[in-house]
Parts: sequence; structure tokens; C-alpha cells
Amino acid sequence: MVDGQGRVRGHWRNLLGIIGSLGTATLAERARRLDRALEDEGVRGLLPGRSTKDGVWGCDPLPLLLPAGEFAALEEGLAQRARLLELILADLYGPQHLIARGLLPPALAFANPEFLRPCRRQGEPRRHPHLHLYAADLVRTPDGRWRVLADRTAAPAGIGLARENRRILARVMPESFRRSQVRSLRPFFDLWQDALQRAAPATSGDPAIAVLTRGTSHVRWFEDLLLSRELSCALVESADLTVRGGAVFLKTLQGLQRVDVLLSRLPGPSLDPLEFAASGTEGVPGLLEAWAAGAVRILNAPGSGAVEAPALAAFLPALAEHLLGEPLLLPGFETSWLGDPGARTRILADPSAWLLRPAMDGKPPAPAPLEAAALLPEIRARPADFAAMAPPIPSVVPCVGTDGLIPRPLALRLFTVFDGSGWRAMPGGLARIGEGAALGGALPLFGLSKDVWVLSDEGTDIIGPAALSLPPLPIRRARGALPSRLADNLFWLGRYTERFERAARLIRATAARIERGVALPREATELAALSRCLKQAGLVGPEDTGSLGNTGQLANAIQRALRAGGAVDDMAARIGNLIAMTRERLTADMYGAYTRALRDAQRDIAAAGERGDSLATAMATVIRFSTIVAGMAAENMVRGGGWLFLDLGRRVERAQAVAVEIGFALDQPPARIEGGLRLILELCDSVITYRSRYLTVLQPAPALDLVLADDSNPRGLTFQLLAMQRILEEVAGPADRDLATTVEEMIGQAADLVVAVGDAPDQAIAAAGLPPHLEALAARIANLSDLVTRRYFALLPAAQALGLEGAEPALRGAA
Repeated sequence: MVDGQGRVRGHWRNLLGIIGSLGTATLAERARRLDRALEDEGVRGLLPGRSTKDGVWGCDPLPLLLPAGEFAALEEGLAQRARLLELILADLYGPQHLIARGLLPPALAFANPEFLRPCRRQGEPRRHPHLHLYAADLVRTPDGRWRVLADRTAAPAGIGLARENRRILARVMPESFRRSQVRSLRPFFDLWQDALQRAAPATSGDPAIAVLTRGTSHVRWFEDLLLSRELSCALVESADLTVRGGAVFLKTLQGLQRVDVLLSRLPGPSLDPLEFAASGTEGVPGLLEAWAAGAVRILNAPGSGAVEAPALAAFLPALAEHLLGEPLLLPGFETSWLGDPGARTRILADPSAWLLRPAMDGKPPAPAPLEAAALLPEIRARPADFAAMAPPIPSVVPCVGTDGLIPRPLALRLFTVFDGSGWRAMPGGLARIGEGAALGGALPLFGLSKDVWVLSDEGTDIIGPAALSLPPLPIRRARGALPSRLADNLFWLGRYTERFERAARLIRATAARIERGVALPREATELAALSRCLKQAGLVGPEDTGSLGNTGQLANAIQRALRAGGAVDDMAARIGNLIAMTRERLTADMYGAYTRALRDAQRDIAAAGERGDSLATAMATVIRFSTIVAGMAAENMVRGGGWLFLDLGRRVERAQAVAVEIGFALDQPPARIEGGLRLILELCDSVITYRSRYLTVLQPAPALDLVLADDSNPRGLTFQLLAMQRILEEVAGPADRDLATTVEEMIGQAADLVVAVGDAPDQAIAAAGLPPHLEALAARIANLSDLVTRRYFALLPAAQALGLEGAEPALRGAA
């Protein structure tokens, strides 16, 4: 912000004027609004359910400003380093002249875990560059120069967070953008998207591009999601991909879809379990062979992380002169590899003056001098495993604190992309606040960051991506390629949302009867049915429903279900994870509404678990959450594969619950059937409809018709079955109707049950005989769910009996 004489730099004056006009209190409030916005978007915790004590990402309201000229010099220096690292990789995975001529020690290649021997193609010409995306961590030293702390070439993290910082800061601090001419990030992502299209194999007319992520359980998954959205790519996991006939395909509900380009966020050794033992079960079998054959482009190429070794920095100045014929424009900090005897003698003479670190990985350096002495025995035993770096003294930047602005040290991560002809830098980056040596490590899981503003120069030309010639796209209104994994998650999001609502309705109905005090005979009948429903739903244990006279025991069991770790709390946590895992198919409005409503429900559930007087409020909040999920999905999701499976999950769960609850309510003597009918109407939210049709007269046939056979009742069984039938017909198509036919049979069963009660001489007796039929119907619905999972999610063939092909029909039937 200030120069060596303490004067404010010119490019900071506009922003400082805005800060002064806002005042300390307003600036602190903007910081809190930023935190809330990041939390709502899912950025702040990076993973669902991550608590504040686990660490969160924050964004400071004050950006880091870079004048146009300064950024141009940084871009030129980064492009030079990227070209140099590309030449080193081409040699390491090719002729290895640098090692043969003594310009690079063999230990930095062959002992490097990121040097992947299966990726070397000796004697074969390299068809494509190794590097596509390159990032560097930089620190500004007291002399005002930027120096490189570390090179990032494997799968540089942080670019998605940088984009999100810019988007949210523009919303929270709009006045600062109005007064400053900040270069937009959008043209860079447009250029990157076109570069990905050009990177596809020449045989791809309409290339399919995907971001390969480590999965929703990984801490960087949310950033991968942001990146896939910015680049309009599919987001896939290893399990979503398969190699068939030398090509890579995405497994979708509509079959296999060819993938041409993979922007990989996985470490190189995790890509292919057939080639790398370190992969374990991770990765795609056969992926490396498909890549080597040119059937798919992997960006960055496997093995690119070999040049991230910290010890390599000791050799980069000489390699730049040898390979490029010019000095480094953007040098790093003085680094020595302790495998060199001369360097080792010099470093060990005064180890406290250096930062010691592993030679091969990018972990933060050990603090000096605290741990230097402890490392000396290891260094003497294995000197080639260590490197030493001159301690960086980073410049400080102003950050918003509780009492005003405070100075904090900063490291800057800038990103560049190779567009096919040259390297283009993103006009921005991720500025990370940290302390000293820790800035030299990989991007942490939490911390404070800043948006990076590259100020526009009025004389600068605006350069966008060149036009990319592609054939006209045919108009499509099909569902598109939905990965089976994602359909599975949406299906279970629907099921757990309905399960959550069912728990709320059961608990609310039970609590209302417990609060009345001594149970009358009719209420005792209803409590008996509710207790069975609670037990079947996993909300209470068998020991809590043994004595209906002891309603206090049942009340305590419900209280336990609401507390942390209880059944209801566990449902909420599962739903939170499923929302995160389906985030790529949820709009920002949907995700924000779902997460806020879920947080409200979790807050009220926790309060009800401690204080029983707030139970009704908590259950209403849970029901409101379920309504928001259904309503937002209905109004915001295209009627394609995503919505179909979300709705199918809801319908399956509700249909099964309705059948089970009606069976429990009717399982009593005919003389007490009226209490069961009242409970059925209450649980199916059909009391008002029944009264409007039949006034106060309550009879089994009309009540059961409303909840079992009426196709206009959205809380009734037939309504769910009809929705399931339509969905299954749309998913499978006309050629494969077996699942839809099964549902059609269940619709007929439900109607037959109502007809049988209506035609019976004594409807109460007939209704009391329905529970076994309803139990069998609920079992058929559960079996249907298993069949859907087998066919569409696990992609397993139909079950077959082995060894009976030639047996007599009677024998096969007995089997």
C-alpha cells in the first residue's frame, strides 16, 4: 500500500477513499457479510458439516491491487517459467539429455515420487505439451520485487476460490468496484474453455470435456465444482468413468458417453490402478493406456508434478540459460540441494540461517532455527532428501480487523493457461494471508484470502479468445447424460427428505397425544399405532414402546431422537451431505434455500432436544424444509434425469410410509377402527379434504379411498404410485416397461383393497383385515427400490440362477 518512504501508492488512493468513507464499523460489518455469503455458498467450510473449529475459508473485504504494468511483468515472468518447466518435463519423460549432461541430478528424477516411469515414452515424439495449467506462489520482498516461492504444475488449487472471491466481493462491496477499473476474470475463463475445446483429439467433432475430481468427500471437491461450472464441463469421479476399446467413457443413465478431454484434479499416481500401486482402488483402470494412445487428453499430463520438487529451484537459473538462452525474469529465493557436497557444507555451517524442507514434496519448510537442529541427523544420513531455502521476508498488506486495519504477510498465487500458442495469465489470483514460512506450502484447508485486482490500463487492448470453429449443434430436448452416481444421490436425497418429514409428522402427532395427559381409550389406540410407526421409522427403540401407560418413557425416547447423535439429527446430517453431493445439479438459488432451511431445522431440532416446549416449532420447521425441497425442485429443475430421480425417491419413500402407517393404524379390533381412521387422515394430511367431502361422518371405505385409491390426493398412496409409474416409463422408454408394469399392478392392488372394504357387509371388520395386504404392498415397494438401484445406479444385470439352464420347469420353479 505504501512505498519505502511511507507514501501511499497511487493505485491505492481510490480504494482508501472508499474505506475511509465507510468507517471501521461498516467495514467490520461487510467482513461479517462476506463470511455469511461464503457460508451460504458452501465456500467457507469447503465440506458440508465442517465446523468452525475445523477451519474455514474467509475473504478479506480489502483486495490486493496490482497495477497493469506490474501485472504485465508478472505475466511475462510466469510464461517464461512455464515454458522452462515444459522443456524440463519433455526431457525427463523423453531423451533425458539434462541428466546425461550433468545439468540435473538423477536423484531429483528417479527418487521423485511424482516422476511416473510408466508415462515415459522414450523414442516416441511428444504430440502434446505436458502443461496446460500452471500456477506459482509469489512473495513480494522488501526491495519491492516479486519472487517465486513454489511452482504448481500437477493440479494447482485455488483458481475456483479466486473466482468465487471475486463474485461474492462484488456483491458485498459494490462501491469499491464502481470507483476502480478492475479487469474482469470472465474473458480468461472463456479463453480457457476454448483452449480445452482445442485440446481435444482431432477426431472429436463435438468434444466432451470433464473435470475429474476426487469426489465429494475430498476437501477440494467444492472448488472442482466451481471450476466445472465456470468452464461448462461435466464434473466426474473415477467411478463414473470406464475404458472400453481404448477409449474413455462416462457411465450415464443413457449408456456410455465418450470423453475426449479430462481436466484432472487427481494426483498423477492416483489416475490408474493398473499402472500405479499407490492408486489402490482409486483411479480408472486403463486410463493411462488410453491417454498414451491419444484417445483422451489428460490436463495436466500425468507426471507433471515432477517439477514441483522444491530442490529443483536450485537448478532453474542454470537450466533457463541452457534451455532458453536467457535469465529468469521471475527468480525464486536462493535454494540449495543438500545432495550437492559443496552446498551441504555451506548450509550445515549455519543451518539456522536457512529454511530446511524435503527435497521432493511441497510441504511447508521447517521453521528456523527451532527444528533445524532436530533435522541435522537426518540430513547427514540422507542429504539428498533435503533442500534449503533462504527465508522469505514477505511484504504485508492491510486486512480488516475488529478494531480497524492490521498488517498481515501475504503470498500471491497466480494462474496461467496454455491456449495452444502461448501462456495467458488470469488477471487476478488468490492472495493468501499467512505467517512466514507457512506461505511456502501447498494451499491449506482453511485460512484468510484476498481477491486480487488487476487494474486496467486505458491504453491496453482487450484480447478475447479467437473464434473456435465448431459444427452446428443439433437441437436436443433429451434428458442429457446424467451420471449414475449423481442419479443415485438425487434419489436418496428425495428419500431422506421424505423420511425427515415423516419423522416430524409422527413426532408431532405423538407429542400432541402425550401432552393431553391420561390417555383415553381412543387416544391409547392411536398411541399404540404411533408407537409402532416410530419404531418402524427407527426413531425409538423396542424398549420405549412396551408400556403405553408410561407415556413419559415414550416422551424421553423422542427427546433422545432429537438430540445430537439421535435419529432425527442423523437424518439432517445425511441430507446435508446429499445436498452437497448433488450440488452440481442444483442452482445457486436452490442450494441456498436448501442449506438455509436445513440449518434452521437443525437449530430448532437441537433446541427441541434440550427443551421439550419448542418441539412443535421444530417439527414445523422440518416440514417447511421438505416443502422447500419439493417446491424449489418443481420450479427450478428441468424435467430431466435429475428431477426424475429426485422425485422418484420422494414418491417411493412416501408410498412405502403411507402403506406401513395405514397398516399399523388399522391393526386393531374393529370396534376401535374409528380411532385408526382418524389417525390415518391426520398422518396423510387429508383431514380437511375428508371433511369437505363427507362432513363429520367417518366410515372406513370413504376414508381409505381418499388415502389409498384417490389419484388426486398428493398424500395418498395411488398418487405416489402413479407418479412412480410415469417416471419409470420416462426413464426406461417404451421398450423396457417391466418396472412400470410392477407399479401398475400395485395401483390395481390398492384400488382392490378399497373396493373390498366398500363391498363388505361390515366395513370395520374388512378394514381391520387389511394390514397383511398393506404390509405385502410396502414390501413390494421396497423391492422396487432395490430393483431401481440395481438397474440404474449399480448398473448390474438382472439376477439369474446358475446351473439350472437345462433343468425341468418344475425344478426351476422349486429353485
